[in-house]
Amino acid sequence: QVQLVESGGGLVQAGGSLRLSCAASRSIFSISVMGWYRQAPGKQRELVAAITRGGTINYADSMKGRFTISRDNAKNTVDLQMNSLKPEDTAVYYCNTRLNGVDYWGKGTLVTVSS
Repeated sequence: QVQLVESGGGLVQAGGSLRLSCAASRSIFSISVMGWYRQAPGKQRELVAAITRGGTINYADSMKGRFTISRDNAKNTVDLQMNSLKPEDTAVYYCNTRLNGVDYWGKGTLVTVSS
């Protein structure tokens, strides 16, 4: 099992930046994939970015070039640097991982981008 706690959300103007952080309750060194998802009001949850233990990264097309995911296995954290934010990036952002076939989610952190 693992508990995930997100932080760093808030209100930002369009074009601004935010850095989200996900803290895990256990070592993530052996965890294969850590990811960030988001869910906007009235929409389905969608992948933002994911990073493997080996450092392979996958971004959703709309985030490429603006968002950067990173993981620190020593601190057991996964960060999401978000630049050039747009109003359509407004959503609750969730940290995720899967262990032994079970998905674990944090409670999420709200990001609001004003125009």
